[in-house]
Amino acid sequence: MPEIQNFTMNFGPQHPAAHGVLRLVLEMDGEVIQKADPHIGLLHRATEKLAESKPFNQSIGYMDRLDYVSMMCNEHGYVLRIEKLLGIAPPIRAQYIRVMFDEITRILNHLLWLGTHGLDIGAMTMFLYCFREREDLMDCYEAVSGTRMHATYYRPGGVYRDLPERMPKYQKFGGRSEKDLKRLNEAREGSLLDFIDAFLDRFPARVDEYETLLTDNRIWKQRTVNIGVVSPERAMQLGFSGPMLRGSGVAWDLRKTQPYEVYDRMDFDIPVGVNGDCYDRYLVRIEEMRESTKIVRQCVAWLRDNPGPVMHEDRKITPPTRIEMKDDMESLIHHFKLFTEGYCVPEGEVYTAIEHPKGEFGVYLVSDGSNKPYRLKVRAPGFAHLASMNEMVQGHMLADVVAVIGTQDIVFGEIDR
Repeated sequence: MPEIQNFTMNFGPQHPAAHGVLRLVLEMDGEVIQKADPHIGLLHRATEKLAESKPFNQSIGYMDRLDYVSMMCNEHGYVLRIEKLLGIAPPIRAQYIRVMFDEITRILNHLLWLGTHGLDIGAMTMFLYCFREREDLMDCYEAVSGTRMHATYYRPGGVYRDLPERMPKYQKFGGRSEKDLKRLNEAREGSLLDFIDAFLDRFPARVDEYETLLTDNRIWKQRTVNIGVVSPERAMQLGFSGPMLRGSGVAWDLRKTQPYEVYDRMDFDIPVGVNGDCYDRYLVRIEEMRESTKIVRQCVAWLRDNPGPVMHEDRKITPPTRIEMKDDMESLIHHFKLFTEGYCVPEGEVYTAIEHPKGEFGVYLVSDGSNKPYRLKVRAPGFAHLASMNEMVQGHMLADVVAVIGTQDIVFGEIDR
């Protein structure tokens, strides 16, 4: 046998399993990894600095583009900080809408994670299944905000507008038959809440399908069981949060431990792992999709029975309606001033966090009393998880690096910022 020498190799950034622009410099002994050094910064867009040069209400769109898989949750983290400094609370209906869309976003995030994680490890079918369900939830985004991804739907004081009474429908196009059109529009005859209800009725069976394909699959278990094991103590030392921490057996969830909005009124459980390996983190996220379904169902039931305002009444923060803006000169001036200059936020500093699909997403905000943040710092969950990469892959094979990157569920928009 020839003697195998150590060598260094690049993994990424143009690698289909690098989940963005991750560059890993791997020191290999044959096929076994001795050291993994993540090189980051290839997607650095200076989000925090840009936000310091713009009025508070103009930076909401930047938040969507951090973790571009969990758009509304990023907005939620930012908007809550502004409300805390302003000393206002959104109407109760807006809080329910926010919680509902937070959980829809959590399902969206986990579906993309499951599809891409499966694809990385070799399960092509998962990707197609998960994107089938994502399509419906993306339509919910589009119905409330007009866009499928970067919604800018949450605003300080509430949400941009109330839930629509009619869902957009598919139109006759090309070779689409009347029968196909009728089938596609079947769930779109009513309001957005009806559409979400129809989705919730069929989604648990779809999650069962995913589990049938993967949970007891011999190949899947060989690729994930006892790979990237992190003990509960070490997970806390490394700053893990979200499914990464719960997969190691620590029942920490900000929706339960530090409830915000109306999470204290919701009935749901926190799934927790046992072994702290890739397989346990997979099971935790699968179970989280089921729990999110329960929360969305509770929100839909409440929103049906309780109409009301979705925006704070303070006219210094809330823009006039479109009709007022087009009929009344003063409203037009008010609208123009609000969206160009914004509003002054009282002096102070605040940090609070939300339970983002990937972990604890925190925003530290310092205001000097002007209309722009003096300092903005984002605590991105993926950054702490990526820092553990070297520890998690040491002693494993090259193929296991892909499984560990997948289980960390990293998105580089929030890591490089």
